[in-house]
Amino acid sequence: MALHQNIGRKLFWINTFKVGIPFFIVVVIFSLLFNSASDIFSGNFDVVAETHFTNKKWVRFFLGKIVISIMYGMYTSNKKMK
Repeated sequence: MALHQNIGRKLFWINTFKVGIPFFIVVVIFSLLFNSASDIFSGNFDVVAETHFTNKKWVRFFLGKIVISIMYGMYTSNKKMK
């Protein structure tokens, strides 16, 4: 089936979120470790929060990861539902 046909199916969206949510979690953890590993392992969580989450930085931090996760989930679900 084509993507435009799968979008209307409930099973497609269930599969999309089953794939997308774990992918999102892995991407967030990898991103935090890649950008702030030394602060995380030394216990400087205030620095990590200041770097990534304060003053609405959390929107930029999460928005791209959410979009990428949904797109990956849709791609994977569409490929498996053919």
